[in-house]
Amino acid sequence: MKTATRTTAKNTKTNATATAKTATTKTTSKRGIVKAKSTAAEGLKELFIDSLKDIYWAEKALTKALPKMIKNATTPALANGLTSHLAETEEHVARLEQVFEIVGKRAVGKKCEAMDGLIKEGQDIMESTEQGAVRDAGIIAASQKIEHYEIATYGTLCAFAKTLGMDDAAKILHTTLEEEKTADITLTEAAYNTINFDAADADDSEME
Repeated sequence: MKTATRTTAKNTKTNATATAKTATTKTTSKRGIVKAKSTAAEGLKELFIDSLKDIYWAEKALTKALPKMIKNATTPALANGLTSHLAETEEHVARLEQVFEIVGKRAVGKKCEAMDGLIKEGQDIMESTEQGAVRDAGIIAASQKIEHYEIATYGTLCAFAKTLGMDDAAKILHTTLEEEKTADITLTEAAYNTINFDAADADDSEME
């Protein structure tokens, strides 16, 4: 009888421990889960459309930001490159409207916090530097961050469109993706060929 009692007590203790561990695990899991908003996308198509709204807002915001960068650029190559990209950006907006039409949705933007931050960073750089080579280098740095964000976004949208079987939309988005990559290369060449070196020389002159 004593042996049976001991065994029962031991099993009870083991079950209690297991129950406690399970409760702890469930509590930890719940704490680690991010609760989705009531407006969260439930499917890939919804996520795709949500991302379209995001980049649509971003491109339209960029059409307002680029003229300020062009006005502050002193190197002709940089000013010309930004002017060319402004024209492309306006075309990107029109293409996105085509994609919205393909998916049967009205073209509406949703504030892109990432692009908003990048544009503000570019504005801060222009305000905190003297007009000249150093500011030009700063404009290039800010512009390339924007390009890299756009490249990542359009690359993802292309993948989503292909997965969803939206081949026409994928082709349109891919065209823009390639233009963004070319713009990034143009900015890199401008930085390495003249502007960054001029900026370095300007800094050295101030130190002498």
